[in-house]
Amino acid sequence: MLDKIERMNALYDFYGDLLTDKQKEVFEWYYQNDNSLAEIAEQSGSSRAAVHDVLKRTEQLLEDYEKSLHLLDNFRKRSKIYTDLLSLEIRSVTELTTELIHIDMDNGGEEKCQK
Repeated sequence: MLDKIERMNALYDFYGDLLTDKQKEVFEWYYQNDNSLAEIAEQSGSSRAAVHDVLKRTEQLLEDYEKSLHLLDNFRKRSKIYTDLLSLEIRSVTELTTELIHIDMDNGGEEKCQK
C-alpha cells in the first residue's frame, strides 16, 4: 500500500481539479512543498487550526472521490495488467498493450504513470 504522502499526491493527480483554489494551495504547500502547518498559516494569513481544518477536509474529499469513482485503484490495476501483458513478450500483445498505454497517457495518464 502507498504511504500517506504518495497516496495523497496520487489522489490529487486524479481529483485535484475538483478542489477549490484554497484547498489546492494548502494541499500543495503541505504535500508538495513540505511546509509545516505553521508555515502555511503564516504564508496564507490564517491560523494554524484553520489550515489544519482545510487540509483535513481536503484529504477527506480526495478519499471520498476515490471511494466513489475508483480512478486511482483502477489505474493501478490497469498498470499491473499492462506490465503482465508486456512480460509475455508476444509481439502482437506487446503492440496492443503499448497502444493502450499511449491511449491512457493521452488522457492525462502520463503524469499519473510517473507516480
